[in-house]
Amino acid sequence: MRNVPFARALVALALFTPLALSTAATAAQQAEYADSGQPVQARADMIDTFGTADLAAGQYRWANDIPTAGLTRIVISLTDQMGYVYRAGELIGVTTISSGKTDHETPTGTFAILGKEKVHHSNSYDNASMPFMQRLNNYGVALHGGNNPGYPASHGCIRLPMKFAARLFELTTTGSPVIIDA
Repeated sequence: MRNVPFARALVALALFTPLALSTAATAAQQAEYADSGQPVQARADMIDTFGTADLAAGQYRWANDIPTAGLTRIVISLTDQMGYVYRAGELIGVTTISSGKTDHETPTGTFAILGKEKVHHSNSYDNASMPFMQRLNNYGVALHGGNNPGYPASHGCIRLPMKFAARLFELTTTGSPVIIDA
């Protein structure tokens, strides 16, 4: 019986450690992308790559030549309601997004894609469709296809135009970093 507290501690560690580790990217990824001005650089890259600084709600662009190998990294700007996709350090895609509305704000920080499901339905919001879902934390926040009015309108997820979400789903892997900045 003397080992009961130790056993309880092991159970708690086993239950809560994966949750803590999986809610954000690795410490190395967090350090690499922290306070780096990612959205500002991404906007400049958008102008260089696509020749425009603006997209209308629901619009997106993909580069003609996408590297076949290399890390896929996503940068989200909540202020601009834009998403930027990099592969092997090159900007390959840009899109408008719809993030969390007031009282359901999208969290900021550096995350890693925890899981992916082509067909998914919300466990919290009336079984709402969340196609091409890529989970960012264990609290229901994900990237997914959906209505994209160009302003914050979700319950915390990052909605993407449907065809953009489908292609992004094919380019990412579990562990791909996602930087969400205000």
